[in-house]
Amino acid sequence: MTATVADNAGKAKRPSYWSILSKNFSSTVVDSIRTIGRTFRMLINTLVSMVTDTVRGQLQWKETLNQIWYMVGVTSAPAILIAIPFGIIISIQVNNIIAQLGAESLSGAVGGLAVITQGAPIATGLLLAGAGASAIAADLGARTIREETDAMRVMGINPINRLVVPRLLAAWFVSPLLNILIMGVGTLAGYLVAVGNQGVTPGAYWLSFGSFAHPVDVWISIIKSIIFGTVIAIIGCQRGLEAKGGSRGVADGVNSTVVLSFVVIFILNLIITQITTMFFPMQVG
Repeated sequence: MTATVADNAGKAKRPSYWSILSKNFSSTVVDSIRTIGRTFRMLINTLVSMVTDTVRGQLQWKETLNQIWYMVGVTSAPAILIAIPFGIIISIQVNNIIAQLGAESLSGAVGGLAVITQGAPIATGLLLAGAGASAIAADLGARTIREETDAMRVMGINPINRLVVPRLLAAWFVSPLLNILIMGVGTLAGYLVAVGNQGVTPGAYWLSFGSFAHPVDVWISIIKSIIFGTVIAIIGCQRGLEAKGGSRGVADGVNSTVVLSFVVIFILNLIITQITTMFFPMQVG
C-alpha cells in the first residue's frame, strides 16, 4: 500500500509531455520573438539618438572613426581573398554551362551580374558579421560584464548614444566600400579566367557585360550591403549589451551574433532579391 502511494506521488510530480513541449516552445519561439522585438527597438532608438546627437552637435565622431578604421583593417584583405576565388568559381561554372549551349559570348553578362547582384553583398555581409559584428559583441559584452554600461547609465550617459550609434555609422560607411571592392575584384578575376582559360575574347566579354548590366544592379547591390551592415551592427550591439554570466556570457553573445547575422543575411537577401526582381525585371535580368 505504501509503495503504491509513493508511485502515485512520483507520477503526480513527474512533468507531462505537454508541459515539456510548452516549456521548450516558450524558451525557443517566444524568446526568439522577444529578441527580435528588442533588436528592432534598439534600431529605432539608435536612429533617433543619431538624429538628436547630430542636431545637438554631440555625435561621437572620434569613436566612429576608430570603428571605421578597425572594420576596414579587419575586412579589406579578407574581402580581396574571398572575391578572387569567388569570381573564378563563378566564371568556371558559368562558362562550362554556356559553352555547351554555344553562348560563350554571354559569359561576361552572366558572371559579372552574379558577382554584382549576389556575390558581393553576401560576401560583404558575411565578412562584416564574422569580423566586425563579432568584435562589436565581444567589446560591448566585456563592457557589460565589467558593469561599465551600468556606470554610464548612473552618470547619465546613454550607452546607445555613446557606443551603438558610432558602430552603426561605421557599418554604414564600410559596407558599401567593401561591397564595391568585392565587385571590382570579383569581376576582374572572372574576366581573367574567362579570357585566359576559357577562350572568351575580351571584347565579347565586356560587350555582353555592358549590354546586360545596368546601373540599377549596382545600386541594388550597394543598398543590400548597407541593409546587411545595419542589421549586423545592431545584432552585435544588442547581443553585447545583453551579455551576462561572465566570460561565458560574452562568448555566447559572440557566437549568437555570428549565427544570427548569417541567418538574417540569407533571409533578407532572398526577400530583397524577390522584391527587386518584381519591380526591376529587365534591369536585374
